[in-house]
Amino acid sequence: MTNSESTQRLFLQSLWDWFRDQQAVFRSPFFPVLFSLTVYLSCCLPYACLDLLCYRLTLVRRFKIQPQGKVTWVMAWGCLRKIFHNHVCFLLPLSVLHWYWKPVVSPPLAPDVLSVVKDVLACLLLFDMQYFLWHLLHHKVSWLYRSFHKEHHLITATFSLTTENTGVWEMLSLSFFSTVNPALLSCHPLTEMFFFITNIYLSVEAHSGYEFPWSPHRLVPFGLYGGAQHHDLHHLRFKVNYAPYFTHWDRLFGTLHKEDTRK
Repeated sequence: MTNSESTQRLFLQSLWDWFRDQQAVFRSPFFPVLFSLTVYLSCCLPYACLDLLCYRLTLVRRFKIQPQGKVTWVMAWGCLRKIFHNHVCFLLPLSVLHWYWKPVVSPPLAPDVLSVVKDVLACLLLFDMQYFLWHLLHHKVSWLYRSFHKEHHLITATFSLTTENTGVWEMLSLSFFSTVNPALLSCHPLTEMFFFITNIYLSVEAHSGYEFPWSPHRLVPFGLYGGAQHHDLHHLRFKVNYAPYFTHWDRLFGTLHKEDTRK
């Protein structure tokens, strides 16, 4: 093991030991919901600040995918109200039931860095496939679209808080995918947390409405990753770009579409 690998392993072990020391919090039935809200709102906060500055600073506005789409306080508050309602009224009771039937397991050893990276990537790829099929079905079957998914498409110029601006069925479906995947792959609890944080961040970034030189899709070669521009087109065109992150499923099904909406 190299010095770098040893340092990384030591960091993960120290981080995991700290979590295990917080047993009262970590094992609480309320932890998953509080963790979910904290991560989600933390990811949204930088983009919400950009939305406030967007129409005051040209430097910020130049990165806006749809410059004409202004985010108002009424829109933001409507999204926040729905997010808190869904978490408190639906995710919290399910979290308590899950805690009751399956107690939290905390093994003494942390995973190694390579295992974390591989498992997080595997969970993302699995989630990407599940969501693509779920999403495609809810667009192709008009009853499903009208009853469950249309609510998410009411705002065509997306901003960060619209990520979880969904109905209960859609929220529970995606929560189920993101919860069951680490269990299917037998991931370490720390890896599961890393996956959850990564999944939330990528979802928020895809709905952020901003395109930066350092956006994730620019860091992944060969156009394998879609990003904010990719998903923004889905909200404009409806029948293209169904995959949340990667582009291979849309390529396979012939639904991949590329266009600069700023033009």
